[in-house]
Amino acid sequence: MLVYNMCLTVGLMFTKYLQNPKLSNSYDIFIRGQEILSGAQRVHEPKLIEERAAAWGIDVETIASYVDSFRNGALPHGGGGIGMERVVMLYLGLPNIRKSSMFPRDPRRICP
Repeated sequence: MLVYNMCLTVGLMFTKYLQNPKLSNSYDIFIRGQEILSGAQRVHEPKLIEERAAAWGIDVETIASYVDSFRNGALPHGGGGIGMERVVMLYLGLPNIRKSSMFPRDPRRICP
């Protein structure tokens, strides 16, 4: 299943929108009811980033280097990230993601 143009109220502060300011230019892909991939086009206009940060109660000074990167030439960008262990777990029907990870992490194991 593919979900796109997600509502901006779900926490996508730095996600760009196209025509409707209530919807983001982002997507999620699901397998068997589990999200395996998320992606979005990011906001690259410094003024809009500052406005969104203020609306979410984020002190702009704490993200100044991020905002400045766009003032200093960072290009418009976007992308996606896939959780490969999750894909393998769902594809193979494994009961736990630890079965699909070479080095699973949990509160008792943080090193391989």
